[in-house]
Amino acid sequence: MKSTNLPTRLGRQDGASLLIVLILLLIMTLLGLAALRGTLLEERMSANLRDRSLGFQAAEAALREGEALAALATTRAAVPASGCSNGICATPNASQPDRWLSSSFNGWRNGTTSVGQAVAPSFFIEYMGDAPTWPGCDRIDESNRSPLCMRPRYRVTARSEAADRASVLLQTNLIAQ
Repeated sequence: MKSTNLPTRLGRQDGASLLIVLILLLIMTLLGLAALRGTLLEERMSANLRDRSLGFQAAEAALREGEALAALATTRAAVPASGCSNGICATPNASQPDRWLSSSFNGWRNGTTSVGQAVAPSFFIEYMGDAPTWPGCDRIDESNRSPLCMRPRYRVTARSEAADRASVLLQTNLIAQ
């Protein structure tokens, strides 16, 4: 038997397997970091979606509360001549910026807060004038017009916002019955 081939073969190894293993380890580390980064991004996205959804639900609850208040017959009598009072506002002035865009507007009325709600929503109601309840009724002479023809029209604006949370603004128009 020749025993001289074995030591010669071991003597020619230069550590190539160590280099290959280190490169594979580096590649696996980079792949793991990329997967972790994607997971963190998805978690932030789902938290933001949940926050936006809760804000939307709070604003919608305030919107429904404002609609219920606007539908009351006493709302028309409570409309101030100008400005706002207790969340009910006069007809908006077309030359002024919209009330909900003004940071100095303080006519918001706090809505009812549900259990577990992070922020109290708020709303206000604007009287938008009288509107026809069916097409063409406003073209009939006032002396011949039905008293049901023209009804008060309101715009209800609701918001839900808090520091470091999603801000949601909703509006609806309704004709009081």
